[in-house]
Amino acid sequence: MDTLGIVDSRSIAAGTALADSMLKAAAVTLVRASVVCAGRLLIVVEGDREAVETAVRTAREAEASLAGSYIISPVDPQVQAALRRRPQPAAGQALGVVECRNAADGVMAADAAVKKAQVALMRLVLGQGIGGKSFFVLTGDVAAVREAVDTATAELGKSLLRAVVLPRPEPEVTQALAGVAKPNPAPAGE
Repeated sequence: MDTLGIVDSRSIAAGTALADSMLKAAAVTLVRASVVCAGRLLIVVEGDREAVETAVRTAREAEASLAGSYIISPVDPQVQAALRRRPQPAAGQALGVVECRNAADGVMAADAAVKKAQVALMRLVLGQGIGGKSFFVLTGDVAAVREAVDTATAELGKSLLRAVVLPRPEPEVTQALAGVAKPNPAPAGE
């Protein structure tokens, strides 16, 4: 399964019907159907290119209001793993964090970034609890992370909110961005 289809529905109810019709129209696998802030449903399917194109076309032709729809082919395996919430280990001299205006654009930019440079995609967060935005975290050597972040920035254009590269980040920052931060111990005397 080398192709990813992304449909961003402006309605949760309509999006649910779209997801069902997409799965009925083609032999695709539902990777994610999740509520995104502002009352939208983000649908992500994968399969071979022809099947994904059929599924996304079905959504586009429906009587539903879409915020966007995209096809990524071939999709990088790191993006597939991140969508399934299987984070990559935090190993690298640098971190890159890219924040996007919406969820779907974050997937596309992350895919472009990991294809361009020797980096690991540590985390990909799509719209839940962050106002419909998305962000992703990359790790690798400083030059590779800069190259990946520059690629993502160019891919996003006006959809970019902010991007940073952190050379030699503090371990606690790396853990927090990977989603594994440990709570601080209570100060003595409490």
